[in-house]
Amino acid sequence: MGPLSALGDGLSRAARAPAVLAGTFALTLLVAVPLSLALRGMLIAHLGPSLAADAAARSVDFDWWQEFSAQATGLGMTFVPSIIGFGAVLQNISNLADNVPLATTIAGVIAAWLVLWSFLSGGILDRFARNRATRGRGFFGASGAHFPALIRLGLISLLVYWIAFRWIHPWLFDSVFTRATRNMTVERDAFLVRLLFYSLFASILILVNVIFDYSRIRIVLEDRRSSLGALIAGARFVGRHTGGVAALYLLNTVLFLLLIAAYAIVTLAVSPAARMPWLALLAGEVYILARHYLKLTFYASETAMFQARLAHADYAAAPPVVWPESPLAESIANAPPVGPC
Repeated sequence: MGPLSALGDGLSRAARAPAVLAGTFALTLLVAVPLSLALRGMLIAHLGPSLAADAAARSVDFDWWQEFSAQATGLGMTFVPSIIGFGAVLQNISNLADNVPLATTIAGVIAAWLVLWSFLSGGILDRFARNRATRGRGFFGASGAHFPALIRLGLISLLVYWIAFRWIHPWLFDSVFTRATRNMTVERDAFLVRLLFYSLFASILILVNVIFDYSRIRIVLEDRRSSLGALIAGARFVGRHTGGVAALYLLNTVLFLLLIAAYAIVTLAVSPAARMPWLALLAGEVYILARHYLKLTFYASETAMFQARLAHADYAAAPPVVWPESPLAESIANAPPVGPC
């Protein structure tokens, strides 16, 4: 199977799992609710029964927003104008590229989301590998069975990403970049060098991401228990199929960039400041839903390529999860035979 066929297969598998899409979308909303309620309380406390509150309810009041940002602390510091529409996408990309530290509250919520995702990813990958509905018992049975290995793999990935952002990023941009541009007098040349360093660091992150993706796939599809063994096996698969893996990753990335471009066009047409805040909110929710679909497509297409390149689907999928009988039925089945009366 080539990369294009794997992408098409992944799109089809993700489309045939609407419950998985709805569940991941609901999980994101569920995790965001506590932060939203806390931020809502801050906004109510700051606005109070004032004219600014009426103006903020009618449309976006940037003067009040600047006043709120100047005195905000903690979670309130994240409520900035750049969170509106496409600005949020650009801000997230910029913060990642420049290694901007997360607020403590945000970091805690992200950590909780990653734990939940580690649990659900076992069922998601199992569903895509079988390419059929596994129902609630089969889905959560697979999630629970693979969770110990996946959470250990997740801890290893956090360590690797911490090393990348704690040591490699500062070394590239604070040390090497400074020395490389020390004698440059043209700002454009320094910018091009910085783009080169961004590309280099992004390549490192992509390589790490791909290896851990296929490590998760090997844990679930081959029913592995060793996260370290799965990591080595995932790296080995990426090394042996570098061209196909890279092409598939590129195709998935192109789809994501097309989604971002479409979202940018929509948000420019639907401006929250132009008395259409609900349309802007709806556009944002549709974007999040589409982004979840593409994330699932990413997993499904990688699963399809792994099954096609390594072995046939029946071999590469874990055995069906058999749910046990109820305690009452099992006690009757195991009861000693009763003699004649």
